[in-house]
Amino acid sequence: MSQMMDKSTGNPDEDRVSLKSDGKTATNGTQSPGVLQTLRNSIQWAAEKSPLASGGKGSGVTTVDDSGSRPPPSPSLSVGSPVTSPLKNIGGFFSRKDEDKSDAAPQKGKGLLRSKTDPNMAGFGDSLVKRGASIRRSLKFGSKKDKSCRPEALVSVSENPAEERKEHKEEEEEEEACEEMEESYTLQEIPHAPLSVMQINKLIENEVLEEAHLNLLALRQEFQQERERCVEDSPMELAKKEKDLNLLYGELRNKVNAIVRDSNSFPSRNKGLLVPVARIIQEEERRAEEPGGLSGGWMEAWREAVGEGVRAKVASVRLERREQNVSWLAVHLGLLGQTVVEDLESVKRELRWSYPPSFRVFSAYVRSYHRVVGQHMKKLEQQATEQKDLYALLRWIINSYKSERIMGSLSLQPDMADESAGLQLEDGFLTQLKDKFCCGVKEDMRSFLDRLIEVEHEDVWRDSKPPEKEEDFLDCPFHMDIWTWVKGNVQNSGLIDAQLEQEVISCCLQELRTFPKRFEAEFRRHCSALRPKPLWTEYQITYINCFTALQQHMEGYRDSCPDEVDGFRQEASELIIRLNQALEDQFKDDVKPYLRRMMTRKWLTNDEDFEQLHSRTQLLSRHCALMRPPHNQEFASRLHYHVVREYVGQLMKNNYSCKNRKHKKAAGKMRLQCERLSDLFENMKSSHEWLYAVGDDLSDVIAQKNKTDIKNHLQPLVEHYPDFRRHLVAVLYFRGLLRGREHQLILQRHTELKKKLGGGGDRSQVLFGNMQVTVNTDCLSNLPFSCLSFLLPDN
Repeated sequence: MSQMMDKSTGNPDEDRVSLKSDGKTATNGTQSPGVLQTLRNSIQWAAEKSPLASGGKGSGVTTVDDSGSRPPPSPSLSVGSPVTSPLKNIGGFFSRKDEDKSDAAPQKGKGLLRSKTDPNMAGFGDSLVKRGASIRRSLKFGSKKDKSCRPEALVSVSENPAEERKEHKEEEEEEEACEEMEESYTLQEIPHAPLSVMQINKLIENEVLEEAHLNLLALRQEFQQERERCVEDSPMELAKKEKDLNLLYGELRNKVNAIVRDSNSFPSRNKGLLVPVARIIQEEERRAEEPGGLSGGWMEAWREAVGEGVRAKVASVRLERREQNVSWLAVHLGLLGQTVVEDLESVKRELRWSYPPSFRVFSAYVRSYHRVVGQHMKKLEQQATEQKDLYALLRWIINSYKSERIMGSLSLQPDMADESAGLQLEDGFLTQLKDKFCCGVKEDMRSFLDRLIEVEHEDVWRDSKPPEKEEDFLDCPFHMDIWTWVKGNVQNSGLIDAQLEQEVISCCLQELRTFPKRFEAEFRRHCSALRPKPLWTEYQITYINCFTALQQHMEGYRDSCPDEVDGFRQEASELIIRLNQALEDQFKDDVKPYLRRMMTRKWLTNDEDFEQLHSRTQLLSRHCALMRPPHNQEFASRLHYHVVREYVGQLMKNNYSCKNRKHKKAAGKMRLQCERLSDLFENMKSSHEWLYAVGDDLSDVIAQKNKTDIKNHLQPLVEHYPDFRRHLVAVLYFRGLLRGREHQLILQRHTELKKKLGGGGDRSQVLFGNMQVTVNTDCLSNLPFSCLSFLLPDN
C-alpha cells in the first residue's frame, strides 16, 4: 500500500495528481497493458451501471448476483399484491441487523480478491460488477412498466377543497404501504487493503459511493495505524496520506452534498443514491472523533445541502419584470406557493423513505423553506415600489404562507402538525415592511385628496355649476369618495391582520386631518369672486353638509383610533363653523340696512324696509332647508336671535316717539311683523321658542290707551325676559310717555315686580342684556333717586 501511495503522490505536483488523473498512468509501473485495459473497462462498466448513470432502459436491467438468484420483485403496489418496502431489502453496502446471518457470512468471509500481478488492481473489476448488481438488487430498480411506491408526478395545489381532501386520503392510504428506513444498520467488512487514491476518486465520480466509502475507511484505518507507529524518518509520507484522505473526503462530501441538493429537483434520478448517502452520513457521524476525517459535522453539511436545494428551487420560480407584467409580484408569489407545496409533497411522498427517522427529513425541508423563503421576501421587498405589490407581499407573508394553500395544505398533514408554519424573517423586517406600506397609504391618500380638489374645480367651480341635491339637501359626492377610499384600504389591510388595519386607519385619519384647510383655501381662491351671489351661499351650504357627512363616516373608526378621529373632527368642525359664520355674516350684512330703519317715522308709514327684511329672511329659510341637521337648526336659531334682537333693539335707540295716539298703530304693526318673522323661523326649526313672545309683550305695553293700564301689563315682559330692566324707560319713550306721575308709577311697579320675582326665570335667555339703551335725560329730571336705582348697570 505504501508503494501505491508513493506512486500516486511522488510527483512534485502531488497535491491533487491522484484526483485529477484520467487513468492513463498506471498505479504500478509493472502493470501489463491487458490489466490496464481491464481496469478501464471495469470503471466504464461501473459508471454505466451506476444508479444515476443512465436514465434509459439500462436502469431497469436486472443482474444475476453471485448465487445466481433473480432480483427481488418490483416494489410497485398493485391490487392484491403484498406490501413490501423497497428499503427492507437493501443489500451490498449496508445490511440490516436482523438479516439472515447465513447470507452475511459468505460475504464477510469472501473479502476482496487481489491479483498476483498487482495487489491494488486484482479483483477490482469483479468487485465493481458484484457491487453494481448488489446496488440494483438492494434498490430494486425495475423497468419503466414497474410502478414505484408513490407516483413521481407532483400534485398541484388543488383549488377544490373536496378534491384536495380526496387526494389527501388517497395519499395517506398509499403512504401506509411505505415504511421508513431502519435506523440501525450493519457496516460491511472494510477491505484489508484500500484501492488507490485514483480508483477511489473514480468511484466517487461515478457515484459508486458504497465502494468508495469502504475504501476510504480502509485508507483511513491505514493512516491511523501508520500514525500510531509513525517513525521520525517518514513524516512526509504520513502528511501526504493525510492530504489524500482530506482530498478524497472533500470529494465525497461534495458529491454527497450535490446528490442531496438535487434530490428534490430530480427525485427519480437521485432516489437510489440517498440510501447510501444516509448511511455514509451516519457512519461518519459515528466516527467523528477518529482522526483522518473531515472537520465539521456531516449532518450539518447535509442540512446545508438541503437548504441549497431549497434555495435553488425558490430561485427557479419564474419572476417577470414589472415592465412585462403589472401583476408580476402576485403571479410570482402564486407560483412560489405552488412550488413550496409540490416540493414538500414530493419530500413527504418519496424522499423521506430514503432516510432513517433520525434525519427528520420533512422537518429539515420545512425549516429550510422557512429560512430561504424569508430571505427571498427581503429581496422582493426591495423590488416592490408600488402599493399593490407591497400589499401582495404583506398578505402572502402574514396570511397566505400559513394558510391551507401552502403550509396548511391538507396534502402536508399530519406531518406539519408539529412544525411551525411561519416564515423565518429578519428581525424588524415585517415592521419595516408595514411601515413602508403605511407610508404608501399616506402618500396615496394625499394624492387622492388633492385630485378630489382638482376634480371639484374642473367640474363645479370653474363653470359655476350649481351643486347637486340628495334627499332635498345640497350635496357633493366627494365625501362618499373619501369614505369609500378609506374603507377599502381599511378592509383590505384588515384581511392581513388587525395591527396593520389599525395603522392604516391612523394613517388615513392623519392625512385627512389636513384636508379641510387645504380644501377651504382652494375653495376661497377659486370662488371668492362669486360673493355675494346666491351660488356662493349654496356652495357653502353644500360643503357644510359634505364635511358633516364625512365626520359621521369617520366616527366609525373611533374605537380603533380615538385621538386621530378627534383630531380630524376638530379640523372639520372648525371649517364648518367658518362656513356657517360666513353665511351668517352675509345674511347680517344683507338685512342690516333694513333693520336700522325699524321703529322710525318711515317705518310707521312705509312697509318697504320690512318687506325687504322679510324677503331675505324667506331666502334664508329656503337655504336653511337645504342644510343637513344639526347645523340647519343651529344656524336658524342664531339668526333668529340676531333678527329679534336687532328689531327690538331699535326701540332702545329713541329714534322715534309716538304722539297723537300713533302708539296703537305702532303696536299693531310691531305685533304683526314679529308674528311674520316668527313664522319663518319656526319653519326653520329654530330652537329659540322663548323669543316668540317678545313682540306680543312689548306691543301690549305700547298699545295701552290709558297710561295707568301700562303698569298692569308689565308682568309677562318681566317673567319672560328677566334681563329687561332699564329698557323700560326706552319703551315708554317710544310709547310717548316721557314724564309725569304715571311714568313714575310705572317704573315703581316694574321695580316691585323685579323684587317679587327675585331674579327668577331662565338666566340663559338673555335678550335685552346686550342691548345698548339711549337714555333721554329730559325724561328723568323729575324722577326721585329711588326710582332711578334700577337704571344702574349692576341692577
